[in-house]
Formats: sequence, structure tokens, C-alpha cells
Amino acid sequence: MIPVIRQGFFLSLFIIVSLFWLISVSAEQSGKTIIQLTIADAIGPATADYVERSLNAAREQQAELVIIRLDTPGGLDTSMRSIIKNISNSSVPVVTYVAPTGARAASAGTYILYASHVAAMAPGTNVGAATPVQIGGGLPTPGKTDDNKDNKDKPPAGDAVSDMKRKIVNDAVAYIQGLADLHGRNKEWAEKAVREGASLPATEALKLNVIDIIATGTTDLLKQVHGRSVKVQGYPRVLNTEGLSVTPLDPDWRSRFLSVITNPNVAYILMLVGIYGIILEFSNPGAIVPGTIGAICLLLALYSFQLLPINYAGFGLILLGVALMVGEAFEPSFGILGIGGVIAFVIGSIILIDTEVPGFGIDISIIATFAVSSALIFIFVVGMAIKARRRPVTSGLDELINGEAIVIDDFDQQGTVSIHSEKWQATTSIPLHKGQHVKVTGNKGLTLFVEPMETSTQENES
Repeated sequence: MIPVIRQGFFLSLFIIVSLFWLISVSAEQSGKTIIQLTIADAIGPATADYVERSLNAAREQQAELVIIRLDTPGGLDTSMRSIIKNISNSSVPVVTYVAPTGARAASAGTYILYASHVAAMAPGTNVGAATPVQIGGGLPTPGKTDDNKDNKDKPPAGDAVSDMKRKIVNDAVAYIQGLADLHGRNKEWAEKAVREGASLPATEALKLNVIDIIATGTTDLLKQVHGRSVKVQGYPRVLNTEGLSVTPLDPDWRSRFLSVITNPNVAYILMLVGIYGIILEFSNPGAIVPGTIGAICLLLALYSFQLLPINYAGFGLILLGVALMVGEAFEPSFGILGIGGVIAFVIGSIILIDTEVPGFGIDISIIATFAVSSALIFIFVVGMAIKARRRPVTSGLDELINGEAIVIDDFDQQGTVSIHSEKWQATTSIPLHKGQHVKVTGNKGLTLFVEPMETSTQENES
């Protein structure tokens, strides 16, 4: 009897402990979440800031997983590497999911896909074309020559591709192959994507071990990653996504603001508004408003240029162009300075952004608009203002000098004269008569100095 009681006691204790364990696990699981980010544009400084801040938030919330929905034509190398560093150092596993159907992970997107703990794509998407776009043009296929003989170890000829271009390509190849080794993905195709700009659809990418999963949607993705083992900061970790909710995390105001001001077109406009404001402030000291607005815009532009790949020769040409157009306004040179200024301004604007990454160029229509408006403002408007300042003053007391007045009453030294239908106190060294026409030679305060005209007429004679 006693053994039976003991068995029942231990069984009850086991059941109670199991229930408490299940409750605690359930509570812990219910407190976790999956955070979803969305990148649907060219990758730039704002994107890097968004990913970094979001991964930090995921760590603080102890999220189970971060999903990055990716659709990008590529982006800046510095921003891409910043994102990859944050993914590699994240304590929360990251799944990069190329979606929706029709999306792509081109150029920088390919590297990010390779760097993620899990790489997934939706049907009808593609990945690849990872050649550094600053190089442009066609690179020779490594390992082959025109006679189809193996020449893998021989460097390309100097006239085919420069040493710098080879260094950039080799660096990109080594970088993406390192990412492939980190997560056990296809190194050979990664090199091909960089050297030859190769691309793959989702189905082929899965066959070639470029990605891990093809998922039709987020729900399908979570089902497939559940129970998958990944390495997070060098340690294995099994993903548990069952029953977890997905929380979208959109860019906050800071990321959105950074996205606006790091748009090359916006940064370019801010720079020019800043330059114009400073010039107007110097030409009209004390105006305050142009100087204040100009200083704010110029500082924002300089901050943006710090994050963007800027060609300083282009920046210098823009400043030279503005200076030449201002010079044309001050010292007319029959258009030589003005035309030279417009040419320098346009060339500088075109080469200002030192990259060919899609989405990071300055629109030619904006350049043309500012070139024409700058020429009009500096050469014509400012020029007319300067000419007006050089003309003799024609208002106030100074406007009365050399004017003709009429004596109202006889006086020897001090009396009253009428000029511009106004009565003024006047003084003279020659006796004057009523109705006599006199010339204003100067003034002292509100008193005019007058003297008889060479010929005078008498009014109201009887």
C-alpha cells in the first residue's frame, strides 16, 4: 500500500513540475517576437542607420529572429559593408528574404544575402550582378584568353584593365567568398557574380546553394526556418519560430530625415541654397534671413556629403563656377567670365557624386535648372543691383542738391523756398526776391543753401 502511495506522490509531483515547466516555456515563448525590416530602395547611409538601430532594438527586445525583406538595385559600398558588419555581429539571427515576387537582390543586395544567417527568396525573384559598379564597362573573364587557353594565373593586360580595377574586383571577390565560407554557401558562383556580373533566378539559386530557402510568403518562411540550426556569433543556435508573431519595424523620423538629406539631389540643392544665402548676406549685411537659411542649408549639405561618395574636384568646380558668375556681375567681361562660370558649374555638378550606383546620381534637369537660374541671378539680377548702387542717390535730401526752387518771400539771408511742392528753410548770401528761381547748392540739416539761377523769372508781377 505504501509503495503505491509513493508512486502516486512522485507521479503527481512529476505532473506538477512538468506543468510549471510548460507554463514557463510558454510564457517565455509568448514574450518573444520576430521583427521585420523592409529595404525597398538603393542602399545608402540612411539604410545602414536603419538596419543598425533596428538590430539594436531587436537585441534589447530579445527577439527570436529578424527578417529583412529586401528589394534593391544595389547601393553604396560603405553602407553595404556597414550593414554586413551589423548582421555578422548581431546576437539575433537575421533572415534576408528577397520579396515580393519581382524583387531583386542586385549588387550590394547579393553581399547582404550571403552575409545573412539564412538566405531566402520568393518565387520570381533574382540575385546577382555583384560587380562593383564604379568600375563599369566589361571586365575580361578571368582564366580565359581569346584563344580559349587556360590563363587563370596570368593577370589581365595593362591595356585591358587597370591595376586599380583589378584590385577592386579582387577585393570584392575575396569579401563575398569570405561571407560564403561563413555560412557554407556557393563560393564559385559568388566569384562569378562579381567578376562576370552573373545573375540567377530563385529556383537556380536554391539548386546552386546560393540561398537556403524559397518561400511563398512570410508564413511559409517561418515554417521552413523553424528548427533550422544556424551559427550566431560562432555558436550554433536552433531557430524556434512556432507561434511567434511578426512585428514590422519601420524607419523612425531620424532614418527618414537622413534618407531625405542624403538623397544626392536634395544635398545638391541644399548646398546651392546655402551658397546663395551666404552670398546674399555678404552683399546685403544685416539682412539676417538669407544668411541664417544659407548657413543651415550649407551645414546640412556638408553633413550629407560626408556620408556620400563626393568628388572634391566637382565640388571645387561648382564653387569656381559660382565665383566666375559673381565676377561677371561685378566686372562685366562681355560674357567671358559668365560663360566660363556656367561651364565650370555644369561640369562640377555632373561629376560631383563619385559613383554610378543607381539612385545616387544628380538629375540632369536639376543641374540645368540651377545652372540657368544661377546665371540669371548672378549675372543679371546681381549685376543690375550693383549698377543701381553705383548710381547717384536720387532720394531724400541729397536728391534736392542741384534742384531748382522758387523763393516764396523776399529775404536777405534766411527765408523760405518751395521745391517739389514742399516748403523748405533756406539761407543765401545774396538778397532774393519773391518768385525768383534759385538753385540748391547744399544743405545743413533741414536748411538748404541756395543761390540765384543765371536767369530768373518773376511771378505775380503787377
